[in-house]
Order: sequence, then C-alpha cells, then structure tokens
Amino acid sequence: METTSAILLRKTKLTETSLIITWFTEAHGRIKTVAKGARRPKSSFAGKLDLFFEAEIQFGRSTKSELHTLREVVLKNPREGLRQIYQRVQLASYFVELIELVTESDHPAPELYDLLQRALNYLEANTPTKRVMLHFESELTKLLGIQNAKDSTPVLAIGHIYGRLPLSRRELIGGLV
Repeated sequence: METTSAILLRKTKLTETSLIITWFTEAHGRIKTVAKGARRPKSSFAGKLDLFFEAEIQFGRSTKSELHTLREVVLKNPREGLRQIYQRVQLASYFVELIELVTESDHPAPELYDLLQRALNYLEANTPTKRVMLHFESELTKLLGIQNAKDSTPVLAIGHIYGRLPLSRRELIGGLV
C-alpha cells in the first residue's frame, strides 16, 4: 500500500459501478487508479471523487499494468470556490490539460504538483484572467527547462516541444480579460 497527496485530474467510467481516476500526486506524478464500486450509492468513495479535489489517497500498486487499485481517499480540499464561476472551471481544466500533456505516467514531478496546487488554490478565490493563464504557462516552461530565446513565448515553447497545445486555450484567450 502506498499513500500520497493527490489532485484529481480526470474521472472515466470503467463499468456500471467502477471508475478510472487519474491523479496527479506529490510522490508518484500522474497515476491512474480503479475506484471499485465508486458509482454505488453507498460507496466509501461517495462525495470524495470530483475534479480538482485534493486528497490523501492510499492505493495498491499493480505489477501488471499502469492501473492501480484505489483503497482509500481522505478529502483535504474540495475546492468549492472553483465551481462558483464557470471561467474558473475552464481555466483549472486548461491547467490540468497542460499537466497531462507535459507529464509521463508514474514519473514524480513534485515541482509541477506544487505549481498545479498553487494555481488551483489561487483560482478558487480569485478572478480567472489572461494574466493568470500566462503566468501558469511561464512558470511551467521554467520548471520544465524549455523556455528559450528561440521560442519567444512560453506557449510557443510548449507547442514546439510537445507538438500541440490543449484546444481549450483558444476559447480561453477569447473569453478571459
């Protein structure tokens, strides 16, 4: 059994009763877990698995695949403020898409975990703006070591190195002040 702090990035239906949960963890980087029975009404996971939730998770590591078994979730921060304004959700989702783009499964990146945690905490209580988005992109490129003179902006550096940007960025640029 392994225990770590984690931020919930994505939920996917696996079966009628189970979910695949993608987490970004402090100790293990991006991991996927199966939450068996999570869709049942009386599940021990009820109310603990939603996007952007920060939790202490316990999981059993699989030796056969990248899909581990979620055992326990202790909710630390539900980030309720993110859900109060639609643009907060949009920008938080963009940050998550960027993290998924630039990370590999089961590869620890505590500095990126810290960046995402700080960004989500900030968004929970503040207005989402272009400046917030650009700051996150800039910090991300610095931490990844891909910011250089050839690519004049962080977003160009990300696009150049990773071959693409999340499609949601275009909509965000037009909607944020």
